[in-house]
Amino acid sequence: MLKNPKTEPTVVNGINVDQWFETIDAVTEDASLAAFEFSLDNIWLGGGLNRSSINTFYGAGEEHSREAPHFFDNDEPPVLFGTDKSANPAEFLLHALVGCITTSLVWHASARGIKIEKIETRANGGMDARPILDLPSDVAPGFKSIEVSLRVKSKADSKTLKELAEFSPIYHTINGKTPVEIRVESY
Repeated sequence: MLKNPKTEPTVVNGINVDQWFETIDAVTEDASLAAFEFSLDNIWLGGGLNRSSINTFYGAGEEHSREAPHFFDNDEPPVLFGTDKSANPAEFLLHALVGCITTSLVWHASARGIKIEKIETRANGGMDARPILDLPSDVAPGFKSIEVSLRVKSKADSKTLKELAEFSPIYHTINGKTPVEIRVESY
């Protein structure tokens, strides 16, 4: 009797699409598997410098630990009273947005069999520093707007690629009104 040869997974753009569809089936069967919670710990190091440590997260019904924690420093350039030892939080927000848009585009293109040869992205966000400096102004703190420009080498049309990029949860978080609660306790 002939044995069934092990078949290689279908991989498009570096994504195992067989696993993608198995995950969709599992979540369709048990929606609780779709719940994820990400967290980090941060410590102030002085001046504008602080460090975040990222290690565990909850997802697919269980707690996960990384092999080693990831560390990210936040600082400010000297013009914003920092020592320029790292990107600032606004730049990290743009990084998170672009990273998530890129990943979402690639995942969803892969699931549809759309090959991507190259993606280059630029993000720009403008803000007014007066609210940060507690100066009177009629502008709200934060980015006034963000523009993300993608250059994608693919046979797919721009409209389709834009729709795939818009699956990004970080895009929806920034573009929507996600509530943020700040609590402060004393030592």
